[in-house]
Amino acid sequence: MTWHLETDRLQLRPMSLADLDPLAPILGDPVTMRFYPRPFDRETVGGWIDRTVQRYERDGFGLLAVVEKATGEVIGDCGPTLQETGHGSFVELGWHIRGDRQGLGFATEAGAACRDQAWQMLDVDRLISIVRPENVPSWSVARALGFRPWRGDVRVGMAHILWTIERR
Repeated sequence: MTWHLETDRLQLRPMSLADLDPLAPILGDPVTMRFYPRPFDRETVGGWIDRTVQRYERDGFGLLAVVEKATGEVIGDCGPTLQETGHGSFVELGWHIRGDRQGLGFATEAGAACRDQAWQMLDVDRLISIVRPENVPSWSVARALGFRPWRGDVRVGMAHILWTIERR
């Protein structure tokens, strides 16, 4: 089971290796990926997609390709993934949006659709978002989605903040 979601401006659909060409420049962009250890090269993006497809099969959900309806272009990814943290296993809601489409509300719009679907489809009482302390743009998205800072964590040797939202 994988999700197909639609908002006013976006379609969110399962990703496949056919999305390598549009996702490689997004996940390979040094500005977009400045909060990761390094931007992804094309091979790493292919692995990212492969792992996502495996998550669909294993977990029934995973990151979705974010398609802007007005252009038909893949402008990023968004969705839930199971993540191990220093505080246990949680479903994380994450997002990446192409640099020229950031600041236009696409991450929040996609995130809200995925958050709402997660509450409907998943048997969890909490969602998290894993955000670097200096990633103020993602703080803004997390806050807009109703998340609040919860706990610190260290991932790949770097400090992160686990943001949380609980089922009401």
